[in-house]
Amino acid sequence: MAEKYTVALFSKNYSSWSLRAWIVLKESGLAFDEVVIASPSQSPETKALIHKYSPSGKLPVLIFEDQNQQKHHIWDSLAICEYLAETNPNLWPKDKFARAHARSISAEMHSGFQTLRSNMPMNCRARLAGKGMALGVKADIDRITAIWRECRTKYGKDGPFLFGEWTIADAMFCPVVLRFVTYGVTVDEISSAYISTTLSRPFVKQWLEAAEKENVVFPHYEF
Repeated sequence: MAEKYTVALFSKNYSSWSLRAWIVLKESGLAFDEVVIASPSQSPETKALIHKYSPSGKLPVLIFEDQNQQKHHIWDSLAICEYLAETNPNLWPKDKFARAHARSISAEMHSGFQTLRSNMPMNCRARLAGKGMALGVKADIDRITAIWRECRTKYGKDGPFLFGEWTIADAMFCPVVLRFVTYGVTVDEISSAYISTTLSRPFVKQWLEAAEKENVVFPHYEF
């Protein structure tokens, strides 16, 4: 019996972590069902619905049964990505030094850039040029674009992504690309080309189309 996968996601317009897990699932070629919970996360009804899928009470979560019909839950986007990479090693760079670098910047993205996250929340539908540039945000932007330039210069000769071919590292930074578009962030030439490359990816377009169709508005993510 083949494993059957379901991923439970939060709003496609607002949830950066759901995007990361979803796009790696799509790029892996794995067949899966998806459940999108696009409603205010603090309501008792939403919390109960999320707990129905996720033991941590957070999304995204990947749910599947193995060949022995045992049910498994993997929560946290980076954990989902690492699980998928165990059976699809092409999701990380092949070279061990590039792979270590890709994991380092992915972990940095996973745990860092809190000032940018807080002041420029993900909002795919909006265009808010000039908003969110609070104290400390520029430092986060400068660090992110420095990462992009270093990766493209050092590892990107075989393709247009951070490590040439598309990898999990690109998934980790994809929501930042969308934030830069939303808030009209001005970047250098290399970073601008990388943003264009990311936006041209078919699954990114698919996600943005779904975000446009969501009919829920979260006021705390709007200016």
